[in-house]
Amino acid sequence: MKKLIFPVALAATMVATTALADTVRLGTEGAYAPWNYIDDSGKVAGFEIQLGNEMCKRANIECEWVVNEWDSMIPNLVAGNYDAIMAGMSITDERKQTIDFSPEYYPASPSKFAAASGAKFDFDNLSGVKIGVQGATIQADYLSEKLAANNTILSYETADQSVADLSAGNIDLLLADGDFLKPVVDGSGGALTLTAPDIRIGGGVGIGMRKGDGELKATMAKALESVKADGTLDKLIMEFFETGPFYKN
Repeated sequence: MKKLIFPVALAATMVATTALADTVRLGTEGAYAPWNYIDDSGKVAGFEIQLGNEMCKRANIECEWVVNEWDSMIPNLVAGNYDAIMAGMSITDERKQTIDFSPEYYPASPSKFAAASGAKFDFDNLSGVKIGVQGATIQADYLSEKLAANNTILSYETADQSVADLSAGNIDLLLADGDFLKPVVDGSGGALTLTAPDIRIGGGVGIGMRKGDGELKATMAKALESVKADGTLDKLIMEFFETGPFYKN
């Protein structure tokens, strides 16, 4: 899946105050289906794109999408290359030291391991195993802390690259968000399987915003509460993930 990079003005005058901007720029990866991806026409699509567009409509603000590589997502937000992040980003204490988050728009879900069908592993004593993960994720942090000493951890720029290496047999295991891995495994024709117990790391998924952008945070929080209250968010979650409902009162 090819990435589409949209040019963004870097002038300081464009980043000083989100509240006064004519257009709110939403950063996403464009390579993490079904959360966000590039469709056949070259446009951003997916769960977060539909949700973000609906929230902007309800907030009566003009929004545009900016596609950015995952590992520089937060630095480019802080630098002002866009105003908010909607990219399947889990809310964590570490990230909250640098940026602020909206309330969650997707609940915390377990991370899972995927492997070639038939492969066997002793998850109580993993050793000598090649484990793939997308870099700069909560899963990468987990592997670095828990499993790096006795195994080889291979970091990938995109989740799709890690899946390709697992399918090619270049890694033994892949750790990723379960809601990303499930459709990958289901679409593998039986070649891949989910294995091992679920791993609970990180919080729910929220919109990342620069510290100090109080008016934007209030605007997005109000729009998010609206799509939760009338069932629109649950409808989108069920459409893209076949789970829920979570938020309808």
